[in-house]
Amino acid sequence: MKNKKIYFCITGSFCTFRQIIPIIRGLKESGNTVIPVLSFATAKTDTRFYKASDFIKDIEEASGNKAITSIFNAEPIGPQRDCDLLIIAPCTGNTLSKLCNAVTDTPVLMATKAHLRNNLPVLIALSSNDALSSNMQNLGSLMAKKNIFSVPFGQDDFRNKPFSLVADYTLIEASAESAINLKQIQPVLKQG
Repeated sequence: MKNKKIYFCITGSFCTFRQIIPIIRGLKESGNTVIPVLSFATAKTDTRFYKASDFIKDIEEASGNKAITSIFNAEPIGPQRDCDLLIIAPCTGNTLSKLCNAVTDTPVLMATKAHLRNNLPVLIALSSNDALSSNMQNLGSLMAKKNIFSVPFGQDDFRNKPFSLVADYTLIEASAESAINLKQIQPVLKQG
């Protein structure tokens, strides 16, 4: 996949942040334009995994573009109609729930709403501790919607976190290529 414009949206599953930097860099090095879009939590929260300002710096360096961190700056994505794919990686249970229920209160959700109104594909890389409980209904609902595609996912620690699902981040690029062609990569459920 090359010569595509991709909005790469990042929500607050902070433990996955180091995994997405090389993916963004790889997409850029393949000849794509990658523009990061950060949720408010991602842009402002310092954690044991990353200081917010350092993360923004690393994401902007990996993508070669300034991150979108406001709803105001995310809204024009729809009218511009210049994007091939929007990726949400990681997509938290909170974002999943809001997306399913048409809540638009973060830059990521505004970017997604703006992109979907143009009948274009959205790829979700799930990372949620409650995907197999409170959010299962939302996950099922989104998987049945037009233009919503998923990176294959599975249970990451079924003994200690029996309700958690996490996408296989090594499959984001292959999933993105399928989503651009309006196809869901298979199998979507990972074993083991």
